[in-house]
Amino acid sequence: MYKKFRDGWIEVICGCMFAGKTEELIRRITTLKYAKENIIIVKSHIDTRYSKKPVIITHLGASVDANFVENSGDIRKLISKNPNFSALVVDEAQFLDESLVELANEIANQGKKVIIGCLDQDFTGKPFSFIPQLLTSAEFVTKLSAVCVICGNPATKTQRLIDGEPAKTTDPIILISGSDSYEARCRFCHTVL
Repeated sequence: MYKKFRDGWIEVICGCMFAGKTEELIRRITTLKYAKENIIIVKSHIDTRYSKKPVIITHLGASVDANFVENSGDIRKLISKNPNFSALVVDEAQFLDESLVELANEIANQGKKVIIGCLDQDFTGKPFSFIPQLLTSAEFVTKLSAVCVICGNPATKTQRLIDGEPAKTTDPIILISGSDSYEARCRFCHTVL
């Protein structure tokens, strides 16, 4: 069955680390480019794990040019410079501010596409900041899972490790790092002290 949607919607691609969220975002961007959409692509300025340049980049190195932003206000500035855009793509949204929810709704209400990639939970297994509000605003939510590095079952949790041991709930929520500090784990193998 074919579905017809009006232009103007929010899609969130979420899950734990190593689930392929950025790969999925890049796939969506490629589709938008084939459709000759005018895309604004952004990511948080604090995520420079794999490149100091403003790119959306996967753990395996696939990348797409983007714009670094500190907050939703920076996204508004980019929009004002390119008012004819038809799609906004945001990577690592959990590092931005809760005004992103309002901005995403404004953009969707203007008949434009908003596609957002984010962690849905922090390393303690709790919802990440404003992400629940973003999820409830979205027309489409794709929750990806990884493979648990301990048992091989579907992983939906991000395990933070400090010197090889599980992090404590008192540790800072945000620590930008990759496989040297994080693992994908299932609910049974995920541990927080």
